[in-house]
Amino acid sequence: MEDPESLGFEHMGLDHRLLQAVTDLGWSRPTLIQEKAIPLALEGKDLLARARTGSGKTAAYAIPMLQLLLHRKATGPVVEQAVRALVLVPTKELARQAQSMIQQLAAYCARDIRVANVSAAEDLASQRAVLMEKPDVVVGTPSRILNHLQQDNLKLRDSMELLVVDEADLLFSFGFEEELKSLLCHLPRIYQAFLMSATFNEDVQALKELVLHNPVTLKLQESQLPGPDQLQQFQVVCETEEDKFLLLYALLKLSLIRGKSLLFVNTLERSYRLRLFLEQFSIPACVLNGELPLRSRASDPEAGVARGIDFHHVCAVLNFDLPPTPEAYIHRAGRTARANNPGIVLTFVLPTEQSQLGKIEELLSGDSGAPVLLPYQFHMEEIEGFRYRCRDAMRSVTKQAIREARLKEIKEELLHSEKLKTYFEDNPRDLQLLRHDLPLHPAVVKPHLGNVPDYLVPPALRGLVHPHKKRKKPPTSKKAKKAKTQNPLRSFKHRGEKPRLTAAPS
Repeated sequence: MEDPESLGFEHMGLDHRLLQAVTDLGWSRPTLIQEKAIPLALEGKDLLARARTGSGKTAAYAIPMLQLLLHRKATGPVVEQAVRALVLVPTKELARQAQSMIQQLAAYCARDIRVANVSAAEDLASQRAVLMEKPDVVVGTPSRILNHLQQDNLKLRDSMELLVVDEADLLFSFGFEEELKSLLCHLPRIYQAFLMSATFNEDVQALKELVLHNPVTLKLQESQLPGPDQLQQFQVVCETEEDKFLLLYALLKLSLIRGKSLLFVNTLERSYRLRLFLEQFSIPACVLNGELPLRSRASDPEAGVARGIDFHHVCAVLNFDLPPTPEAYIHRAGRTARANNPGIVLTFVLPTEQSQLGKIEELLSGDSGAPVLLPYQFHMEEIEGFRYRCRDAMRSVTKQAIREARLKEIKEELLHSEKLKTYFEDNPRDLQLLRHDLPLHPAVVKPHLGNVPDYLVPPALRGLVHPHKKRKKPPTSKKAKKAKTQNPLRSFKHRGEKPRLTAAPS
């Protein structure tokens, strides 16, 4: 039941064009962060807001930002077109996401409000022309914004009125501390500022001192992750590293995890090891490699590539490696169960990691002390028959195989690079040498491992799963669409679609 005292969008004094855009997006009510932050922002307050991932933080700053810009243009004196708002984010992908949301909200006032994202891969010179048109809102990473300021492509000292720092808890950890401090020297002395974050850590407190003036702090009394009715969280105790690989293989090959999955590890090398391991069993996977451009990192157009990205329709998050910090766990888990969709998080834990797991549990349980990471009831002895296949696949994934997998990606990026296109046109021999270089063989895939004979399927699952049979194309009826929103952990009542896995270093 809706709270009768809650504030709706229509009661916030918003421009009718923004209300129409909100309606088109299907938002009947503001989220908690939007309900609390928007009125305060419209009053001119500086904000330090913490809200969980997927709670609508982007719209919580974008709506008042657009309202303030529209109000200024409608009621104030005619002034020269200029950049009035700056949005800082830690990654290019987050910049693209923020730009997209702002443009959707400005759909009915696009002639009045122009938004530019300068974090894309283009060089500074090509973006100079965009900035010369003086868009109302500029979105970018601190390093790219600073570069434009230093080259006089962007001038903010006399025009900027609003600063937004999104995913504030990441900026320093992503190495932007010095750039941010230098960037602030180019800003006016007085401006309104919003700091939006999923967690409050020491970096956020340092940013607060740098950019905020007498702010209102919104530390919403809500869990940092959705409740158990939407997000189920489990811990899976594995005695050895081999058990982790074995369990993952069984979960995916027996379709016990349904839908698109994100698999997190702690190093890039582990990403490739895991991807090559899964390929042995014909389980499709891709590595989100932060060292390569977006096109190389993920062939799926729905996929983003970094922490904080709004991956679409992620049904499950699997922490193959335990997150290094409790905050990292929250950000990983926040990739699923977004909006009103259900999700599941499985965290693999070795016996030596129990103390680290306890810190995560402590943060999640809060004052209640109630356990959040429930034990995942899975009997390893039931999949003991898979172990020899698991070992066979692990032996195939050698250090040389991992090295060649990484080299193969680099080679593909070189061949398809737009920046190198002109060079190869002038130097066709180099292109031919690259194309006809010795073929790379990351790992020998053994086709027989792709099938699971019935005798290996645990007795409790026989008749319920048929992992070796070709699945029918999922129906597109309303009933089927509804089924896609059910819990991604297999309930044995529904036959899920083939898992799609994305491996990403944290």
